[in-house]
Amino acid sequence: MVEKKEPSIWQGFRAFLMRGNVVDLAVAVVIGAAFTNIVNSVVKGVISPVVGALGTKSLDSYSSCLKAPCTGTGDTETGVRIFWGSVLGATLNFVITAAVVYFLMVLPMAKFLARQEARRRAKEGTHEVVELTELEVLKEIRDAIVAERGSGRSQS
Repeated sequence: MVEKKEPSIWQGFRAFLMRGNVVDLAVAVVIGAAFTNIVNSVVKGVISPVVGALGTKSLDSYSSCLKAPCTGTGDTETGVRIFWGSVLGATLNFVITAAVVYFLMVLPMAKFLARQEARRRAKEGTHEVVELTELEVLKEIRDAIVAERGSGRSQS
């Protein structure tokens, strides 16, 4: 009986790292980190000053007193203060960032890819496949079953 040698830990680790998914994921993380700087620059340099000109620059100071008395600052503060301005500011920052990503990056890229696909189809001379709705597909299945049952009865 020949004993099968199991791969070493290093060989398994190397095989894991050489898989395409791991390398693609690493590239995506690096590109995403670099892309984050671009988005943050657009938000801080363009969008936030416009929002600040229309309203307040920082919402962090807005709060409500849940349990009085809310006096003092820092370690000497008494009472229970809810800083809802911080939550609102973070939410607005998220929405603004998501809008910048969508309108300046995702939407133009989707249009570009659609144009590229249309050019590729035009070169190949293929036409768009007609997409059927779910209801149309179900009707076709029903009609096929009815036709099959009808032909089955006439032969019996």
